[in-house]
Amino acid sequence: MMRNALLLLASLSLSAEALAETVQVAVASNFAGPMELIAVAFEKSTGHKAAVSTGATGKFYAQIQNAAPFEVLVAADDTTPARMETEGLAVPGSRYTYAIGKLVLWSAKPGFVDKDGKVLKNGKFAHLALANPKTAPYGAAAVEVLNNLGLLKALEPKFVQGENIAQTQQFVATGNAELGFIAKSQVIKDGKLTGGSAWMVPEKLHEPIRQDAVLLTKGKDNLAALALLAYLKSEPAKAIIKSFGYEF
Repeated sequence: MMRNALLLLASLSLSAEALAETVQVAVASNFAGPMELIAVAFEKSTGHKAAVSTGATGKFYAQIQNAAPFEVLVAADDTTPARMETEGLAVPGSRYTYAIGKLVLWSAKPGFVDKDGKVLKNGKFAHLALANPKTAPYGAAAVEVLNNLGLLKALEPKFVQGENIAQTQQFVATGNAELGFIAKSQVIKDGKLTGGSAWMVPEKLHEPIRQDAVLLTKGKDNLAALALLAYLKSEPAKAIIKSFGYEF
């Protein structure tokens, strides 16, 4: 009897492993931290695995156009996933907003950035980091902020452009730029600034950074891809996302 029960358990375990799949996920750099935790929780909850690659949303778009093997895109904007739906690169109707990102002006130096962002006009700095506005939505938002403040032309010569928001944060963290526009999620954990000084950019200074996830055509038959998109909407995933300063 005991032997039969053990054989049954082993059979069920093997069946679960056989059903488990891996999804190839392209994730915007600003969401790397939350996604790392979500991928672990996702595997524990579903048995499926998420193989995560991070980078600029615009770069991923170009790669997917050229047959990159991604099955889900977790983007930093809503326009790229929408365009991919119309171009046949993503499954129509699968797109939804998983988070609304927040932009911050950050310096690794405590006290360098004031809470109102006046450092942009009055501060003495040689370099201002931002992500490439052509490929990174947070970079485009930074340009929009500076334009609305009337500071774009004055500060443009000081720009140091990162390929994505992760590289931009590194420029500031290493001191190659005294300050820079990055994602709030990169310097906030559990509602607290992890170091340095920051100005939380008012939402009125740029268009909302609506971040959409979408099922790519290569993933339409992958159970793990479908499960991941569903899991991003779950309460455990939302709790992780919220802890990094995102809103919904």
